[in-house]
Amino acid sequence: MSIVNEKMTERAIEQFLFKEADMLDAWQLEEWLQLFTEDGTYSVPTTDNPDGDSKNSLFLISDNYSRLKARVKRLSNKWAHSENPRSRTRRFITNVQIAEEADGEIKFTANFIVYRMRYGFTDAYVGKYYYTLVNQNGELKIKDRKAVLDLEALRPHSRVSIIL
Repeated sequence: MSIVNEKMTERAIEQFLFKEADMLDAWQLEEWLQLFTEDGTYSVPTTDNPDGDSKNSLFLISDNYSRLKARVKRLSNKWAHSENPRSRTRRFITNVQIAEEADGEIKFTANFIVYRMRYGFTDAYVGKYYYTLVNQNGELKIKDRKAVLDLEALRPHSRVSIIL
């Protein structure tokens, strides 16, 4: 069955992305985790190798579902030193484009800017998302979510302690 039909339009995908962005900006990480399939992945390649493969290249983040659950648990803990106090974030999603639909999956891309405010500083993470969604029991679920940064380096950011 096709995921993209009269109900699944680019607008519906945009609404899914906006809901996800709101969850992340509100630090509703447990709810966000529920958007993933149990074999879902989340990755962020290094800025110097955006097309790399996590099997043989260094990645900033390369989480399977188990590691993603652990990341959410750590970030949700008040003792998470890298995010205590928590950063305030604001996400902007643009240019959503369906790339491919096959075998019950839909692949699409979207541009993003995530502003991170903490300790009087504002950092901007700019890049492109690559998603694979599947329909599980009538709900869209994330099978793969890759955030490719357009930054040439992580300076002045120094790290990625938030979920992009």
